[in-house]
Amino acid sequence: MRLAFVVDPLPSLKAYKDTSIALMRAAQAAGHAVWAVQQSAIHWSALHGVCAEAVHLEMLADDDDWFIEVDRHVVALRDFAAVLMRKDPPFDAEYVTSTWLLERAEAEGARVFNRPRALRDHSEKLSVAEFSQFAVPGVVARLPALIQAFVDLERDTIIKPLDGMGGSEVFRVRHDDPNRNVIIETLTHHGARTIMAQRYIPEISDGDKRILIVGGEVVPYCLARIPKPGETRGNLAVGGRGVARELSARDREIATTLAPVLAARGLFFVGLDVIGDWLTEINITSPTCIVEIAEQTGFDAAELFVVALERECAAAA
Repeated sequence: MRLAFVVDPLPSLKAYKDTSIALMRAAQAAGHAVWAVQQSAIHWSALHGVCAEAVHLEMLADDDDWFIEVDRHVVALRDFAAVLMRKDPPFDAEYVTSTWLLERAEAEGARVFNRPRALRDHSEKLSVAEFSQFAVPGVVARLPALIQAFVDLERDTIIKPLDGMGGSEVFRVRHDDPNRNVIIETLTHHGARTIMAQRYIPEISDGDKRILIVGGEVVPYCLARIPKPGETRGNLAVGGRGVARELSARDREIATTLAPVLAARGLFFVGLDVIGDWLTEINITSPTCIVEIAEQTGFDAAELFVVALERECAAAA
């Protein structure tokens, strides 16, 4: 198969830990042709439909020099066996526009994973509200008074924007924090931006667990991202330490409940965030942690991804 991966600029990817590169390497190892596409290159014309300049890559094992460019030309997205949307947030107007273009490509015959409509319809933060039996208590609002009331109720909270990633703009705010007003004013842009506040979960000290779901199948290991000393956030991007673990009974209960629901909506690759016994986020844009899990457990979720993708494409053919 010929596969197109929509990713961030290739020089920005860190091959020693990047999940997209792990997926591309696994696809090539399975005999598939790997192509890379930049979000900015996706376009539509009445004559040709949805196309993009695509770069044919030969994947290498060297993490410093991890690819060779074999070819480059404009390709209609419907001509690929699958298009893998792996562009990192921010989830902004350009990201939404990309989902519109990819949805048009679907109408022309392209197979896109995760499905564009699902990417657009599922907020990675707010979507936990659908699964209230697992979701950590929280509130989503733009009015500072509503956020303030939640802080007063819970006494210890986490406050974050709806469109961030990697721990960006995530604050721990206690009821007696002298900076709580300015933090809430800043994050809400004085009531102009909707944000999320959640109860602080002390079990974060034991890790913010990333649980992966591939094609409706739950990966049996998670990566617990443990905050560095003096830090509240476990995100690897801000210095968290990743420790792979088998899923707990609660982890598996959450994941197996959500997996068929999300898969039915076209969410092929999902990363659940669980702290303690609480679901905190449902990551669908560019889930990560495949590399760390493989290195520590030997379980190759990238290979699982490729096999599941082959199955999906064969079923749709």
